[in-house]
Amino acid sequence: MLVVTAYLFANLVFALLYKATGGGIENAKDGDFSDLFFFSVQTMATIGYGRLVPVSTAANILVTLESLLGLLGFALITGLIFAKFARPTAAVLFSENLVITSFEGKPSLMMRVANARTSQIVEAQLRMVLMRGVKTAEGQLVRRLIDLHLLRSNNAFFALSWTAIHPIDERSPLFGMTADEVAASDISLVVSLVGIEEVSGQTVHARRWYGVTDVRFDMRFVDIMSPGTSGRLVIDYSKFNELLPAETPLASPLGSERPKLREAGKSG
Repeated sequence: MLVVTAYLFANLVFALLYKATGGGIENAKDGDFSDLFFFSVQTMATIGYGRLVPVSTAANILVTLESLLGLLGFALITGLIFAKFARPTAAVLFSENLVITSFEGKPSLMMRVANARTSQIVEAQLRMVLMRGVKTAEGQLVRRLIDLHLLRSNNAFFALSWTAIHPIDERSPLFGMTADEVAASDISLVVSLVGIEEVSGQTVHARRWYGVTDVRFDMRFVDIMSPGTSGRLVIDYSKFNELLPAETPLASPLGSERPKLREAGKSG
């Protein structure tokens, strides 16, 4: 739509300029603006039917400028259209929420990502960055970016689903914080994925931003992978964002002690 609008607008402007030459286009009907507009279209596209021709110096100068503009414009548009349709889309799904729950006996920050393409993303790299405001020694408030350690940050072939897990230990900026402190903080997280689309060989990337309101404590993701009738794994995307209460409560503050199993019969 942008290309069509720009094309019609450019021809409209040149038609007005041709009209300003006062009879500079031979065989153009007096007072018929459409003749001048379609002459501009023929000139810009270098069609040259020959019925309408410039006869004045001013009209010939405009034809020269418009022909150059047409050549440059079509070359630019061709490149833009090729880049647009040749660029692969990431088609990556990010979970709507982050969860903080127990994993392997440690509190962990987890999020889920899935490949919605029919092809794989090879050599996928996943990165999670925490952003928070801190005061420097001079008292200035700055935004600090902290890379969060992930148990697995790369995947040789990203085909189905991938759960990113950040253990909240002594190295984590979330270590020692309570749920209330996390909720009251100005923390935000950015998750990015970069990989190579196996069919085209081009790099694809996707990104998702999360705020503290997107973090859920003592919850876990619903399992979405199951064996299909042919024995291959199948993903149920309808459950991609569903959460369930975790079976192991978290200590407060985070990382202060090893979580214990809930007693049978108690809710999450």
